[in-house]
Amino acid sequence: MRLHRNLVYTTIDSLNAIFNEGEYADKVVARALKKDKRWGSSDRKFVAETIYEIVRWKRLYAEIAEVKEPYDRDNLWRMFAVWAVLRGYPIPDWRQLEGTPERKIKGRFDELSKIRAVKESIPDWMDALGSKELGEKVWAKEIAAQNQPAKVILRTNTLKGTKESLRNTLMDLNIETEYLKDQPEALVLKERANVFLTDAFKQGLFEVQDANSQLVAGFLDVKPGMRVVDTCAGAGGKTLHIASLMENKGQLIAMDLYESKLKQLKLRAKRNGAFNIEYRIIDSTKVIKKLHEKADRVLIDAPCSGLGVLKRNPDSKWKLQPEFIDNIRKVQSEVLESYSKIVKPGGKLVYATCSVLPSENQEQVQKFLKTEIGQQFTLVEDRKLLASESGFDGFYMALMERKK
Repeated sequence: MRLHRNLVYTTIDSLNAIFNEGEYADKVVARALKKDKRWGSSDRKFVAETIYEIVRWKRLYAEIAEVKEPYDRDNLWRMFAVWAVLRGYPIPDWRQLEGTPERKIKGRFDELSKIRAVKESIPDWMDALGSKELGEKVWAKEIAAQNQPAKVILRTNTLKGTKESLRNTLMDLNIETEYLKDQPEALVLKERANVFLTDAFKQGLFEVQDANSQLVAGFLDVKPGMRVVDTCAGAGGKTLHIASLMENKGQLIAMDLYESKLKQLKLRAKRNGAFNIEYRIIDSTKVIKKLHEKADRVLIDAPCSGLGVLKRNPDSKWKLQPEFIDNIRKVQSEVLESYSKIVKPGGKLVYATCSVLPSENQEQVQKFLKTEIGQQFTLVEDRKLLASESGFDGFYMALMERKK
């Protein structure tokens, strides 16, 4: 177990791009992995996992290393040295790692691990907000669970095959998967692998989608032949799932504010063989008004803080600001009031977020049900999915029915 200079240099360059240039970790990692064609899978695994780990534990490592933002290259090397010591790597005699104080690092780790916000490596404001909304006990468990690396979960595209046939196809590629209890289309990878390079992915046999995220489309209770509207479709993970549950029969309208996201969705839909999708950019209020009382089912996968998906996006801990959460709550209220009007009497609406905060979830739904339009709906059921209980992403979903 030794450190290789070219892999570590790539890691340091990548951390600089994420911490100092504001780039997104997933994009930086994807770029880093293309850097050297000679790297084997263990080299790429080292680069990706090390970048993500140092991003995930940024605050803890920075406090142990006694460095402050903005981090110059020496600071980044000091943080890397902390990672290497805590992971048990022998420190090589490179100039950048000279004089690494191994005993001091271990001592500071023990000392700082007594402070939750530092131990779990989150901003103080986030720790205060989480414990205020979820209570000390639940929040402590939840933030610890959110710091575990996410598993890779596949969702079988049932337009093109079964979960069993997909599992066999992947087995032939030496990719082992397991079934998930109570999840009709999910497969969990036993070991991480770049599934996007497989022919099975290029043929649209599956999508990568968290297990709890896969529950949202099923919660909407769609049937083939319905008219369904996904109002915040984005790049369309849930849209494609809905299309498969509709068996390509009926009309599925995918809407978003951003044309670029719908373009991505079109490409994915083509690969998936999903052809009952219509695309509409929300560029004026007319787009929504035209659909008033026209849909059997409406999904509002609302914009949110993303505090349920930190294990998947650890850099968002550092990009998120408290004022963003205040603003996003206002957007959630507006979106619920506006888009709920698309549901026809007797139709159903699902409001969903990838947040664990009650103020973005149950409280939004309760507030909506008291509004003029909200009084026409009844809450059928809601689900709070915590990472600490399920092992997957944190999600919330509420199913409401419009009175006839």
